[in-house]
Amino acid sequence: MSGHTLPHDHGDIKDMEEFSKLLEQTKGFDTVCRALAQMSDGTRMRIFWLLCHYEGCVTNISAIMGMSSPAVSHHLRSLRESGLIESRRVGKEVYYKAVDSTEVRYLHHMIEDLMELTCPKA
Repeated sequence: MSGHTLPHDHGDIKDMEEFSKLLEQTKGFDTVCRALAQMSDGTRMRIFWLLCHYEGCVTNISAIMGMSSPAVSHHLRSLRESGLIESRRVGKEVYYKAVDSTEVRYLHHMIEDLMELTCPKA
């Protein structure tokens, strides 16, 4: 890629080779895309935000959200498969909460910053 020039060189990119190398690191971009894709659904985003503050079962999450348990379960499955939430079983009950990860913390703060929300007191 050495000596490569842009079709319209505006002088904005000093080291185009460095940008090209960074853009080739698709794993990081793919991870961000998957996380943001989950947030493209408003209901899923609200459930995710709730689970950043609360660990709950499908029945309680459904009551808080004002939705049916099957509808909530559908969203929980998608969030769990994406790695944003985790579940634990206690007897017959399954509890869900946000994963403790950098990715989840960034999404949580992004939602709150963009929506000007404040975390509720625990």
